[in-house]
Amino acid sequence: RHLVVSPDGAVYVNTWSGRYYGNDKPPEGGFLVALRDTTGDGAADQVVRFGDTVAKGGTGGTGIALHDGALYAEAHDRIVRYRLSAGSLAPTGDAETIVQSLPLTGDHPMHPFAIDASGGLYMDSGSATNACQIKNRIPRSPGDKPCTELETRAGIWRYDANRTGQLFSPAERYATGIRNAVGIALDSSGRGIWATQHGRDQLAENWPNLYTPEQGANLPAEELLRVESGDDYGWPECYFDNEQRKPVLAPEYGGDGGQDVGPCASKRAPIAFYPAHWAPNALLFYSGDQFPARYRGGAFIAFHGSWNRAPFPQEGYNVVFQPFESGKPSGDYEVFADGFAGAVKQPGQATHRPAGLAVGPDGALYISEDVRGTIWRVLHVGANVARLSSREAGRPRATPGTESGDASPAGKPVEPPEGIHPDAGTAPAGTPSPPPPPP
Repeated sequence: RHLVVSPDGAVYVNTWSGRYYGNDKPPEGGFLVALRDTTGDGAADQVVRFGDTVAKGGTGGTGIALHDGALYAEAHDRIVRYRLSAGSLAPTGDAETIVQSLPLTGDHPMHPFAIDASGGLYMDSGSATNACQIKNRIPRSPGDKPCTELETRAGIWRYDANRTGQLFSPAERYATGIRNAVGIALDSSGRGIWATQHGRDQLAENWPNLYTPEQGANLPAEELLRVESGDDYGWPECYFDNEQRKPVLAPEYGGDGGQDVGPCASKRAPIAFYPAHWAPNALLFYSGDQFPARYRGGAFIAFHGSWNRAPFPQEGYNVVFQPFESGKPSGDYEVFADGFAGAVKQPGQATHRPAGLAVGPDGALYISEDVRGTIWRVLHVGANVARLSSREAGRPRATPGTESGDASPAGKPVEPPEGIHPDAGTAPAGTPSPPPPPP
């Protein structure tokens, strides 16, 4: 999933198992992976697994970061810290728990995070539902009023990375109305918190009287947000209409298909936006100097790829670059690397799906994907030319792929990879209890 590179060039990666991956059997060892290239050929020759294991009830996670000489990682329902020792690739001591009892129910149980220089730990708690319906993802089910899951979900929480034993609670909510911020990062100033938002799904499927299939495929936008304390970014009442370039009222809360704005006029709008359903899973502000100067301070976004644009072609499965100038997006995004999916752009058939981004001390860009567990190291070697190396056997290169339409069996509705979970929004308003560890 996400990854980070230490000042001495060691790469640390978080991996994830469980129901999102069909309860697959992960490799032996822990869910955290440390890698190092000692020969300089661009491929890791030292690989060490550590951390929680299946035998200990672990499922891994998404979030990972470095701060003050320590490695922080999401592990099931916790954020933990490992002290790193000079001369040792992997930690040798036990993990310390920084935050515990994180929500794990419903659609979005991941907790990516970023840590600023002072130790502020900004963590995503994704929504339990698609649009806070009374019956999640069920056609014409109205929105829950009030949306009680906002107390513990669909926002950014702030904790202290320097303190152990903190308990997740509504009190530490930093910003709200963000459906699922899998990409979260500090900007080049080291102080500004930014996040990418996965826009909601199934406008046309759940509200066919208001939206055409084409509108369902192209609405709403994926978003880049400047996250600030106390702000409300609109979910679930609002979604960002990328055709009208404004937040509009969701049908679950009385919306009429995109004309009515209502309370959305006062919600915080995105700073930039991208095509619908591409699924932005990682965000990185480039701080290196190995790439040309125009990249410095700009943002890379890894798009995991869509599942719900049928009957139109699925899209995303790429890495884009968003230029920045004076701390703000400047101009349109550019596709930086493509072809990860291979011949078929479908979640279950894509060869690779971009999931994480990091920059090394030499300015190289690292890209991870979560289908085969490949990591690429990207270097600039000349005008419009990048050299890629990867740890996967054969060292595949990202090459242009082939567009594909809906690959699901004829007449079978396309469902989200995480499932429907119709009762996901009926949990108590307090912190949901994590499920028991797998047997």
